[in-house]
Amino acid sequence: MASANKSISTVQLALMTAAAVISLRGLPMMAKEELTMFFYIGFATFLFLMPAALVGAELGSAFAAKGGGVYTWVKEAYNQKLGFLAIFLQWIQNVVWYPTVLAFAAASIAYMIGRPELALNGTFVGVFSIGIYWFATWITFKGTDIVSKISSQGFLIGTVLPGVAVILLAAIWLAGGHPLEFLNIPAEQHSLVHETQGRIHPRLVPGIHGMGDIAFLAGILLLFAGVEVHAVHAQELSNPQKQFPAAIFLAALISFGLFTLGSLGMAAMLPYDQIDLQGGLLVAFDQQFARLGVPWLTNIMGALAAFGVLAGVMSWISGPSRGLLWTAKDGQLPPFLAHTNKNGVQSHILIVQGSIVSVLSGLYFVMDDVNVAFFLLSALTIGLYLIMYMLMYASAIKLRYTQPDLVRAYKVPGGNTGMWLIAGIGFIAVAFSFVVAFFPPTQLPVGSPAFYVSVVAIGTVVFVAAPFLISASVKKKPAPAKT
Repeated sequence: MASANKSISTVQLALMTAAAVISLRGLPMMAKEELTMFFYIGFATFLFLMPAALVGAELGSAFAAKGGGVYTWVKEAYNQKLGFLAIFLQWIQNVVWYPTVLAFAAASIAYMIGRPELALNGTFVGVFSIGIYWFATWITFKGTDIVSKISSQGFLIGTVLPGVAVILLAAIWLAGGHPLEFLNIPAEQHSLVHETQGRIHPRLVPGIHGMGDIAFLAGILLLFAGVEVHAVHAQELSNPQKQFPAAIFLAALISFGLFTLGSLGMAAMLPYDQIDLQGGLLVAFDQQFARLGVPWLTNIMGALAAFGVLAGVMSWISGPSRGLLWTAKDGQLPPFLAHTNKNGVQSHILIVQGSIVSVLSGLYFVMDDVNVAFFLLSALTIGLYLIMYMLMYASAIKLRYTQPDLVRAYKVPGGNTGMWLIAGIGFIAVAFSFVVAFFPPTQLPVGSPAFYVSVVAIGTVVFVAAPFLISASVKKKPAPAKT
C-alpha cells in the first residue's frame, strides 16, 4: 500500500521546487548588484534555500497525514496561537508579494503594446495590478483544474523561455565584441566598486559601509523563498533519505543557473543606470532585439513574461489561502472565512485577500518612484516571511526533543546535532536578513529614510499583531453547537 504513493522522481521534485522558486522579476534586482550578485546568490542558496528545503522536508513528511502545513508544524511544537501566526504570515506575505510581481507584469504589458514609458507610470502600474489580480481571482473561483493548466504552461512559456532568451542575447552580445557593462560601474557606487591605483574595479564581495549597502539582500532572499511548499512531497519518493537532498541540490542548481546567468547577462548588456527593478528585463529585450533588427520580438517577450506572471500569481493565489482556510475550520478565524463555493474554493478568504492587494497596489499611485514602491513592498514581504521561517526552524529543533519517536520519512542527517546545525544556520541567516530589511537601500532614491523605515516597521507590527487580535476576537464568541 505504501508503495502506491511513491510516484515522484528526483527530477520531477527538483523541477516542481524550481518552479516554485524561480521568477524573472528578480533578475533586475540581482543585476543591479552587478558582480556582487554572486555573493548574494551564494548566501541565498546555501544559507537559506538548502536549510529551508531540508528542514521543510522533515516536517512535511512527518505531518503529511495531519495536513495544515506550517500551521500544524508550529502548533505541534509550541501552541495553536503561534501556529496561527506562522500560517497567517505565510499567507499575508504572499498577499503583500502580489503587487510586486504584478508590477513586473505591468512593465511587460507596457513593452508588449509598444509603450515602455508606462512601466514607470505609477497610475498605469497600480490600475493594471489591481485589475489583473481580480481577473486571476475570478478564474481561481472556477476551481483547480483550470488553474493547474494555466500555471504549468505559464512556467515553461512565460518564465523558462524568456529566461533562456536573455542568456542567449547576452552570449550574442559577448560574441559580438561589445563592452561588458558590469566593468563600467559608476565610481560613486562604493558597495559595487573599489579603486586601485587610480582605476575602478568591480567588486565580487559588496563593500559594506553601512547596512543600506546590503539592503537588497532581503529582496534577493525572497526570490528563493517558498521551497518548503513542496517539501510535503518528500514521502512520495521511493528513497526520501537519498533522493530528496539530490532533488533539492538539482533545484538549487537550476535556480542558481537561471538566476545567475540571466542576471549576469542583463548586467553585461545594460549600463548600471538603465537597470530598473521592474522593467529592466524588458529594457534588455528592447535594446538587443532592436540592435538585431527584430524589435517585434520585444512585444512577444513582453506578452510571454506577463503570461508567466499571471500563471505564477494563479499558482499561489489559492495555495497559502488554503492553509488559512484550515485555521478557519479550526476555529481561529471567523466562520465567515470558512466558506467555500460550489467548486470547493475558499471564496470569502480570496475576496478579503483581493481587497488587501488592491490597497497595497495603491502605493504605486502615491509614490514618485515606482522602483522604490516596488522594493518597499518587497522589503515588507520578506520581513513577514522571515518571521515564519524562524518559527519553522525553531519548531523543527523542538520537535526533535518533544516528539523524538514521530515517524519521519525524511530526516535531516546527523541526528539532533545535524538538526541544530542546519536549522541553526537557517535561523541565523533569516534573522540577519530580517534586520537588514529595515534599512533603506543606498542604490535607490528612497527619499526620507524615516518614511521607509516607518512603513516597513509599522507594516510588520500590524501584520504580526493581526492574527493574535483576530484569534482573541473569535474566541469571545460562543462555540457553535455540535450537530
